[in-house]
Amino acid sequence: MEVKTSLLDNMIGVGDMVLLEPLSEETFIDNLQKRFSHNEIYTYIGSVVISMNPYRSLPIYTADKVEEYRNRNFYELSPHIYALSDEAYRSLRDQDKDQCILITGESGAGKTEASKLVMSYVAAVCGKGHEVNKVKEQLLQSNPVLEAFGNAKTVRNDNSSRFGKYMDIEFDFKGDPLGGVISNYLLEKSRVVKQPRGERNFHIFYQLLSGASEDMLKKLKLGRDFSKYNYLSLDSATVNGLDDAANFRTVRNAMQIVGFLEDEVQSVLELVAAVLKLGNIEFKPESRANGFDESRVKDKNDLKEMCELLGIEQLVLERAFSFRTVEAKMEKVSTTLNVAQAYYARDALAKNLYSRMFSWLVNRINESIKAKTKARKKVMGVLDIYGFEIFEDNSFEQFIINYCNEKLQQIFIELTLREEQEEYVREGIEWTNIEYFNNAIICELIENNQNGILAMLDEECLRPGTVTDETFLDKLNTVCAEHQHFESRLSKNSKFLTDHSLPHNCFRIQHYAGKVLYQVEGFVDKNNDLLYRDLSQAMYKANHSLMKLLFPEGNPAKVNLKRPPTAGFQFKASVGTLMRNLQTKNPNYIRCIKPNDKKAAQVFSESLVSHQVRYLGLMENVRVRRAGYAFRQAYEPCLERYKMLCKQTWPHWKDLARKGVEVLLKDLKVPEEEFSYGRSKIFIRNPRTLFFLEERRRQCLEDLATLIQKIYRGWKRRTHFLLLKKSQVVVAAWYRRYAQQQKYQKIKSSTIVVQNISLSKNVLSFILLRDGSMQKYFFDLKNTMPSMSPIDKSWPARPFLFLEGTHQQLRSIFHLWRCKQYRDQFTEEKKAIYEEKLEASKLFKDKKALYPSSVGQPFKGDYLDINKNPKYQKLNIVMDEKLLLADVINKVNRANGKGASRIFLLTKKNFVLADQKTGQVKASIPLPDLSSVSVSSHNDGFFALKLKQGTASAAKGDFLLSSDRLIEIITKLHRTGAASSDREPLSVDISDEFLVQFKQDKVCVKFVQGGPKNGNSVTCKRKNNRLLEVSVPPP
Repeated sequence: MEVKTSLLDNMIGVGDMVLLEPLSEETFIDNLQKRFSHNEIYTYIGSVVISMNPYRSLPIYTADKVEEYRNRNFYELSPHIYALSDEAYRSLRDQDKDQCILITGESGAGKTEASKLVMSYVAAVCGKGHEVNKVKEQLLQSNPVLEAFGNAKTVRNDNSSRFGKYMDIEFDFKGDPLGGVISNYLLEKSRVVKQPRGERNFHIFYQLLSGASEDMLKKLKLGRDFSKYNYLSLDSATVNGLDDAANFRTVRNAMQIVGFLEDEVQSVLELVAAVLKLGNIEFKPESRANGFDESRVKDKNDLKEMCELLGIEQLVLERAFSFRTVEAKMEKVSTTLNVAQAYYARDALAKNLYSRMFSWLVNRINESIKAKTKARKKVMGVLDIYGFEIFEDNSFEQFIINYCNEKLQQIFIELTLREEQEEYVREGIEWTNIEYFNNAIICELIENNQNGILAMLDEECLRPGTVTDETFLDKLNTVCAEHQHFESRLSKNSKFLTDHSLPHNCFRIQHYAGKVLYQVEGFVDKNNDLLYRDLSQAMYKANHSLMKLLFPEGNPAKVNLKRPPTAGFQFKASVGTLMRNLQTKNPNYIRCIKPNDKKAAQVFSESLVSHQVRYLGLMENVRVRRAGYAFRQAYEPCLERYKMLCKQTWPHWKDLARKGVEVLLKDLKVPEEEFSYGRSKIFIRNPRTLFFLEERRRQCLEDLATLIQKIYRGWKRRTHFLLLKKSQVVVAAWYRRYAQQQKYQKIKSSTIVVQNISLSKNVLSFILLRDGSMQKYFFDLKNTMPSMSPIDKSWPARPFLFLEGTHQQLRSIFHLWRCKQYRDQFTEEKKAIYEEKLEASKLFKDKKALYPSSVGQPFKGDYLDINKNPKYQKLNIVMDEKLLLADVINKVNRANGKGASRIFLLTKKNFVLADQKTGQVKASIPLPDLSSVSVSSHNDGFFALKLKQGTASAAKGDFLLSSDRLIEIITKLHRTGAASSDREPLSVDISDEFLVQFKQDKVCVKFVQGGPKNGNSVTCKRKNNRLLEVSVPPP
């Protein structure tokens, strides 16, 4: 069993940075590196988890690990993401506090994996049941779907989230998941049409081409060759460690589990194929009479196939790529598009088509995973959002992403300080303020409604006249020139005029994570995010099932001349909503760090990690945590851990835990300024005090270990001695017993010898007497032997009393031998006859008066010689099986009770009734159709064969027959049924009154004793339509 270690037991480095002594950035980085080199990728800062990306699989996420951290205190075991997940889940379940888990860090730091680990842990520890497991599986399987459509390979990460995801998981009062809601933020849709060198488009494009069947690709009008599609970069089309074909199957399966219908999956894949086809559409200029160039589609094959996929008229879409209609009040103006504008329109359509499809996917997943009940729910939010990005070329997307990270950093500082302050107030501890960098000034620079960068970008996009990226930069240079975190070479601030690291078409912002240089090119277009109305209307006219949902503004009946909100405005509003949502929940932080830029295991770049530690504000986080008290712990575990340091508290303290801690610290003479007593916790100001307690505890444990070893060795030796002593006593006792037994045997033997010598004369004469008697006994027995009949019970009398046992044994042996001799005389045929006789005995003995007369009559079976008699040649043709019985019987007529002669034939499968004179078959009944046979208890030959209701044979009714060989007939019928494995044995009912079914009517057959005038004959008379009376002679 694995030994469980706490933060203070034999840790590699320091498990909680709050306890790091001395505290500096250098010791902070050294501690991270030391733990990372030993595969300890998790470290705490109080309740914050630092997660280092190992870039390889580690055996620390097993089911056993889940159980190890389940329902354990946060600091009880070594640092792990499961500890934070368990703390958040138990707070939600037991304390009714809504939780949020904020996962932040650079791209490639492992945020997506961390979010999946949190969700998998919560799914593992919450309740079980069919519905609960279904909800858990849907929540977990939403990840592969969103990763396929929203993640891509970048230079820093092979599975980089190119969108922000916030999932609210909803629980009931028991802590069982009910459902969830996913919010997505700013999909990087520009990646659809262009990817930086060394990066890929979204995973789904490569997965579809690699994993789809040939039939599916044919339906989607696609081929497997990546090089055929302009929107797919070729330098990184394949990625080591990524199996696109297998991942495609995983995505299809995940969509099915989440609840997508097959038609919906097909529709989504058609849109993906349409985007690829859209990228292959190229344009050429065509001169017009007015001197302007008009764009025309070069090769219309890809356009045709795309239109077929989406159900659009080709001419409508082709015109939308050549003309643009502008509406203003009651006026419409149509202008031609040149080649550059056509390419812009094509790419804008591709980006909008993909991003709207992604939003539809998120909404569709939400429909499946949403809670089905309206009861009050507890919520745990998991935020997995893009990390801070600094690339060689930073554009509008990086600006928006970094703005979001500024807001997250701001809420992190505020909530950390607030949580710390609330704990001190809750515990009655005096709070000491601490200075820290507040990045609110940077957030204000970006989001201020009057002169923030986003506001000025919107203003520039909306103003009339010529609007370019350069005019936007000029406006920034005018308004933001004096801001301390804004830098531009063309601003009024003269100190940047000679800064050659700052190009003229760029501006630089000093973020909390460092300075980032933004190229202004594309800011205006990306913020406008315009899609020409002609393209929207063309998409709306498509017959595809999703088009009207994705392009509602294309509805001609609902033309809206109002300009749509800009991308920056929408994102700012989304971030504001997210921040307000997070502030209503109890925060839990996971700060992800990337150890190197090479995505290599066991490589630790000090400079890169140091940079991340600075911009994540981890040192400030430690200082905030240590501003008042570096360590705090509840009284009970504190007393349990250190009680051996004081004689008064060791080994058992019977009073309140707080009083025990007070006695303990007083006895150890810890200075009063080094600790404070809260309402439920002890607060220790300096880590040195904690390390002093730990050192004393280590020494005490060594002493205790020595004492335990001493006591154990003494116990072990004494136990061994007592065992030897007990063994010696047992061995001595057994030996004495053995010696006495030997002595007794010798005395006994001597006594027997003496007795034998004294009695030898009498014994000899007795033996001589017996020898003569035995000889006479055997000669007499030979002459008086009984007969060989097994039923002969006679046996000669014994002559002497001492021969009683021998006499009876010989009688038994003789009888067994005599029976064997008798049995050996039997042939197989004779044995079968006796078996039938035995069966008849079981059926009729003491039940039927006719039985005794049948005992002496052998069962012959064929009384008519059917095979030899030419009269019955017709019946030979009918009977194709072995004949068991053939005889002449009487079939009783219900009309008058008189009998008509019939031939009765029985085989293993059928019985047949035939005319005696002509041999014509009157009835052939399969034996499975027989349900039972009824007879009386008198000395008569009447019997009724009853047929199963519903069978074809039952249409004519049952058979009432009469035969002197009744016993043999019914015995053979019964044995035939018993020998068959596919039907039950025939039931034999013996009663003096029974019902017989004649076609539609039931007739009662009643047996009565006749008078003297009837003699010994049996007669049958009809009394009425429902009664036949059979008179039998008296016994």
